[in-house]
Amino acid sequence: MIVVVPVDPPREGLVLSSLADRTVLTEAEVHELYEASVVDVVRAVAASGGDLLVNYRDEGTLPDSIAADPEAEARELATAALGDLEDVRFERQVGSTRSARIGNTVTHLLEREDATSVGVLEPTAPLVARTDIDGAAMSLRRHDVVLGPSSGGRTYFAGFSEPIDFADAHAVPELTTLAERADADGLDVGFAPAVPTIAIESGLCATIAGGRARAITDRSAGATTTAIADDLGLRVGEGGRIERE
Repeated sequence: MIVVVPVDPPREGLVLSSLADRTVLTEAEVHELYEASVVDVVRAVAASGGDLLVNYRDEGTLPDSIAADPEAEARELATAALGDLEDVRFERQVGSTRSARIGNTVTHLLEREDATSVGVLEPTAPLVARTDIDGAAMSLRRHDVVLGPSSGGRTYFAGFSEPIDFADAHAVPELTTLAERADADGLDVGFAPAVPTIAIESGLCATIAGGRARAITDRSAGATTTAIADDLGLRVGEGGRIERE
């Protein structure tokens, strides 16, 4: 399975904007969390049996106010995760919206490169483990589409052995939307275990709690993100809100 990780430059308005708007976190802090999460996700893919493809933004799709080199920043994060990039593939995203870019990547790999299966793994799911990725790859031998549920009705993983229509599937594909479209095309849908995303507050709370529990039991998933959350003094407060210690 080719595992596609779509990475944006960590800039205001591009990554984790709702956390900065609705929590005690600053823009600089959410960018730190995003970078740490990318590192954790890339390491999980590299440790799995999948082939890692880092899908970076086309500079032309960035707002005029943002100065960035998307490929260089994606390579920098991958280097921080792995050091050696020899086995990492980098490809530019093509499309005017995120859902179009994801759809174009999946369709190109399946139809133009004859990939057996393609999985899209969100860079905001740092608790994903190698076994989750390998399990999803195995499921794609039995199902046409495999979806991994995440926080807020989203998906953290969407795997395909057949392409579907991604048009207007939202910035982060919704679980029900993808399931409905796959079903409408007569495709068999399977599901992967749920993993939270740090893109929304409830998911960040679950990630912090889950990461600390894994650290206690010497599990490595989410270690970089957990360390950053500790450095920032974040904890899960009353009512499932992010607070500072």
